[in-house]
Amino acid sequence: MLGSFFFVKRKASGYEGCMQLPERDFDAYIFDCDGTLADTMGLHYDAWKMALEPFGADLPEDLYYSWGGRPTREIVEALNEMQGLFMDPDAMTHHKEGLYHSLLPEVKAIEPVVAFARKMHGKKPLAVASGGGRKAVTATLEGLGLIHLFDTIVTSEDYNRGKPFPDPYLEAARRLGIDPSGCLVFEDTEIGRQSAHAAGMECVLVPPPGETS
Repeated sequence: MLGSFFFVKRKASGYEGCMQLPERDFDAYIFDCDGTLADTMGLHYDAWKMALEPFGADLPEDLYYSWGGRPTREIVEALNEMQGLFMDPDAMTHHKEGLYHSLLPEVKAIEPVVAFARKMHGKKPLAVASGGGRKAVTATLEGLGLIHLFDTIVTSEDYNRGKPFPDPYLEAARRLGIDPSGCLVFEDTEIGRQSAHAAGMECVLVPPPGETS
């Protein structure tokens, strides 16, 4: 049975003291972006609130975090169904991502995860597999100076079924040319963990940023 491995607080210096990883070696490492490499979940929520307010739509904070990893378009469709609304999913996705871009200067890296990615860069294939749109994901990674670390970046435009389906991670493994069983995933949400496990990959579950240091 595939397991999840958690970051834990220790007194040792460096990221090794903050992370607990599977003991075995892996052929490749795949990272979610929002909430895993970048501390963006709060900024995305602020953008959602601004985008939804004119339509009278409500996205409670607990529901938002439980949907972490779902593509933006799917969230709009779900809110339409739940609240009897008729928001255009494509237009709303574009509008919400534009609002998020205005908040990008506030984005910070999740340092223990980024430190591990930097260590593995040039040694093992690395990928990002995100539920976000390509424009938002690449802007986040570029803003943090991380985009050069990754051999490929998979976003919501690159697959048909988002997390918790395995498609994002299977596509990343396919592009890297690595068998899924040889990949270790870094994720911050239960939906993302389910996606990684459905793809046949082990998963490190990253807690909120305040708990990783």
